[in-house]
Amino acid sequence: MEQHLLTVVLFAPLAGFLVLLFIPSARQGLIRVWANVASLVTFAISLLLVTGFQKGRPGYQFEESFDWIPSIGAHYHIGIDGISLLLIMLTTLMSFLAVLCSWSAIQDRVKEYYAMFLLLETGMIGVFLSLDFFLFYVFWELVLVPMYFIIGIWGGPRKLYAAIKFFLYTLAGSVLMLLGILTLYFQHFKQFGTYTFDIYPLMQLNLPLGMQEWIFWAFFVGFAIKVPMFPFHTWLPDAHVEAPTGGSVILAAVLLKMGTYGFLRFSLPLLPGASYDRTIVQILAVLSIIGIIYGALVSLMQSDWKKLVAYSSVSHLGFCTLGIFSMNPNGIAGSVLQQVNHGISTGMLFLIIGVIYERRHTREIKEYGGLAHVMPTFAVIFAIAMLSSAGLPLLNGFIGEFTILQGAYEASWVWAAFAVTGVILGAAYLLWLYQRTMLGEVTNEKNLAIPDMNLREVAIFLPLIAWAVWIGVYPKPYFDILQRPVADIVQRVRPDYFNNNVIRNAARVPTHGEAR
Repeated sequence: MEQHLLTVVLFAPLAGFLVLLFIPSARQGLIRVWANVASLVTFAISLLLVTGFQKGRPGYQFEESFDWIPSIGAHYHIGIDGISLLLIMLTTLMSFLAVLCSWSAIQDRVKEYYAMFLLLETGMIGVFLSLDFFLFYVFWELVLVPMYFIIGIWGGPRKLYAAIKFFLYTLAGSVLMLLGILTLYFQHFKQFGTYTFDIYPLMQLNLPLGMQEWIFWAFFVGFAIKVPMFPFHTWLPDAHVEAPTGGSVILAAVLLKMGTYGFLRFSLPLLPGASYDRTIVQILAVLSIIGIIYGALVSLMQSDWKKLVAYSSVSHLGFCTLGIFSMNPNGIAGSVLQQVNHGISTGMLFLIIGVIYERRHTREIKEYGGLAHVMPTFAVIFAIAMLSSAGLPLLNGFIGEFTILQGAYEASWVWAAFAVTGVILGAAYLLWLYQRTMLGEVTNEKNLAIPDMNLREVAIFLPLIAWAVWIGVYPKPYFDILQRPVADIVQRVRPDYFNNNVIRNAARVPTHGEAR
């Protein structure tokens, strides 16, 4: 099984989807059980990737490659490194929890809902496994379809508007990305006489800087819309607000990471000249910083609980892109870890909103107050999720933000100075949200009879809380996993980086304490 472990992980939810099609729609209980079993089994199988992964080993692991469509040079080529390993684990866990949290929330067209979720999980896993551009693009587009239906059928009052906006934005970015892929494809034929979409031979291309820059911007639009970076972010709040709880969780926790992953897996290694061009780096750093501050300020102004958390994602993902374009090991490693952290903490926040929305059917912050008196368990779990997102030391968010700020400071102290204001503002809007909803006296009589969280709901949060504490207290295993792939990216984009650091360290005058 180990030889084809990635294929098993990739197609396990698709197998669950196919079986689900044969279950009668009237058997809603069986449908729910089967969907949960299928997603849980996928997560369990993916744990074998962790146990079999070898830290420090160069290249990709668990690789599988064979001709798929030889006539056009498309291959079924999949593999993982430390970056994709962490994102795969995030995907399989959050997909299971998103399916589990939908147990009582979805009462309409249950079979279709769970079918869309299993199909969506297959697409997301495929994106993080693909080492062939054609295969990557198939999975990238596949994700659009089930997410469109999840928002458009089971969403809120403006669900069709939000679904169409999400679809059109992402599709527009995908078309430009496709033009960039085809440029690389034809350039490989021009230089080597063969057509291929495989990432390995495409990395051997020798492209002039002007062409690299054109392809970089084509990729940038596709990836930046998915992140979403400022000013491509306007689809996100609508999609989050209108999506059902499970859709919001998976959108925040996983789908947004497809954009940042695209930068790391394709833009930087394939287009190193453009990626380290001073002008491009400055533009992307400025856009990231604007996103950090803008997202936090807009969050402070929200009256809708869900929209506040949605805009916070714009701010948090700004940190991730800033880390990437710091172009140093601290920045990139911190970015990947913060992508995982964002999935954990923001996933918890959307789950929190789903719990309270099922009971009161309103997301208006003013409708709440003093909930800690009637829902003490809920208040404790919400506090942990909020502090995780705010970056409290000993929780996961602190490690990611601190490492990114280290990398940003190494690139430019000005970047770090502006970015750190996002940390302050993030604490402000999250603490204010908690104060307005949890603390004080119960001012609305409708909240007096709200039942606290049940055992199933508490169980959903336990793995996320444990993961947040683990990263916050002992992040070393994660940095060990990321060390080699991050070093490979930096070496590809900045070939002299490590040599210069060795020279600087060797020339450094030892302090009194270091002298022998």
